[in-house]
Amino acid sequence: MPLAIVTGGQGDLAQAIASELRAGGWTVEAPGRSDLDVCSAESVKCYFGGYPEVALLVNNAGICRDALVARSVERDWEVVVSTNLTGAWRCSQQAIRAMLKSRTPGHIVQIGSFAALRGSLGQSSYAAAKAGLIGLTQSLAKEAGGRGIRSNCILPGFLETQMTRDLDSDILERVRDEHCLKKFTTTEDTARFLLTLNDLHGISGQVFNLDSRIARW
Repeated sequence: MPLAIVTGGQGDLAQAIASELRAGGWTVEAPGRSDLDVCSAESVKCYFGGYPEVALLVNNAGICRDALVARSVERDWEVVVSTNLTGAWRCSQQAIRAMLKSRTPGHIVQIGSFAALRGSLGQSSYAAAKAGLIGLTQSLAKEAGGRGIRSNCILPGFLETQMTRDLDSDILERVRDEHCLKKFTTTEDTARFLLTLNDLHGISGQVFNLDSRIARW
């Protein structure tokens, strides 16, 4: 069975993706930070060294350190960018090397955010890192497409997960009102979309927004 690696494996979205992939016949590794620390180049290199053939990488690991720019601290900026963007680059690099060496087509999926398209109040580091993922996605698509390796970015939308469940109800309602359908995407919807996208072998270098908010870059 083909191997999929889903980073940030302890999160709700990662678990939904892993479950959907396993149901579709995949072998899935969903490492948490104790097994794969995407902020550590050595950890990433060591982890991927144990998997010489990777068919699908889902860069899902991510964190927030919300603060207004005037009140934020540089360390928080660094850890958010290191986790959300540099970590995805590290894992993508190792996965692409494995795909090229094994000469098998593969797929790298970045889990982005709507914040990349429109920014978010108090989330400058998060929005900047997620915007960077789109550039990474498209560059990877151009670099590796000739070898049959695809690269796409999914923006799941606002998900009710561990990261968001402690938000005040008025914030949730305000965000919900921004959606044309007045409802949120679910982790299960995102996982099903990812599995469908992976089966569409002619798509690469694209960004998919999965909720009903509308924005132009």
